Amino acid sequence: MSTDPVTGFSATYAEARDRFTAAARGRGLAVVRHVHPTARGAEGEALSIDVAALGPANARSVLLLISGTHGAEGFCGSGCQVNFLRDDAFFAEMMASGVRIVFLHALNPYGFSHIRRTNEDNVDLNRNFRDWTTPPPANAAYAEVHDFMVPATWPPSPANEARLTAYVQERGERALQNAVSGGQCEFPDGLFYGGSRPAWSNGVLRKALREHAAQAASLAWIDFHTGLGPRGYGEKIYSGRDVPADVARAKAWWGSDVTSFHDGSSTSAPLTGVNYNAAYEECPQAAYTGIAIEYGTQPMMAVLQALRGDQWLENHPDAPAELRRSIKRAVRDAFYQDVDDWKRTIHEQALAHAKSAIAHLRS
Repeated sequence: MSTDPVTGFSATYAEARDRFTAAARGRGLAVVRHVHPTARGAEGEALSIDVAALGPANARSVLLLISGTHGAEGFCGSGCQVNFLRDDAFFAEMMASGVRIVFLHALNPYGFSHIRRTNEDNVDLNRNFRDWTTPPPANAAYAEVHDFMVPATWPPSPANEARLTAYVQERGERALQNAVSGGQCEFPDGLFYGGSRPAWSNGVLRKALREHAAQAASLAWIDFHTGLGPRGYGEKIYSGRDVPADVARAKAWWGSDVTSFHDGSSTSAPLTGVNYNAAYEECPQAAYTGIAIEYGTQPMMAVLQALRGDQWLENHPDAPAELRRSIKRAVRDAFYQDVDDWKRTIHEQALAHAKSAIAHLRS
């Protein structure tokens, strides 16, 4: 079947999971469910990372498609995954390619269900894939802004907003973005917290890589994200270590407009503890090529304001119900545009990038 791509997107984590599993099983694919051992969803539901794969188990080329690394961003990636599976022509193309294609749905199911970017421990998974055998380095730039970026009251006081405004006027929005979003492991109640140990989701991703790509000579992935850049535009951000050959291969596959935070060409700040480290560590035998597609939603400062509110809410679980609903609406809108034109353009770009990856993997 081929349907309007709008119908592949969901309103909740539970709905998204049901759609994904139905689409996969409808194609005769087994779905392996990794249930979270302790956390529950916003409605008390079980939470899981679900993995389905098509193509030869011993394939030399593997493509991994990841949704929900940042929970609330899962609406976008889940919709793309469901639409790929529902599309008759593309499914036939995937099957004929000989490439092993792995769908990893909702890497951060807690954040997806609770409309949070972070997981059950307030951990940003894309800052959690680091070497935990040594203490993480301090992030002095974040330490400087923490106390006003996570305010004591919500809405923030005039004095708090004045401090934020003064910082931006003196140093610029980009400096604030770099200070806040690069990743930090010193403030568990703060923004972009990398954690103190590998998260549960970290282990599940690594297990999926070992199960599906241990034999691969070529490993590619597309990780779906939202919240940066112009509305509806999917920036192709190189997702890998600063290895010239890997960067060049990504540009050859997806175009010269692939950006990188390593060289400052991306809207993303330089990051630490990114999930692509798992690909290098679990599949060292494979030539790795990856991108994160970053779809724009709202202006950067609006997205950052939503995150500030959500962190305040996390730190104040006794907040009034209406204020809670207002904050959650802002977070959802910051990472998911629940309108048809946005969904269609997201799907079109995702489909083109997936097809390009498969074409290069099979060549």
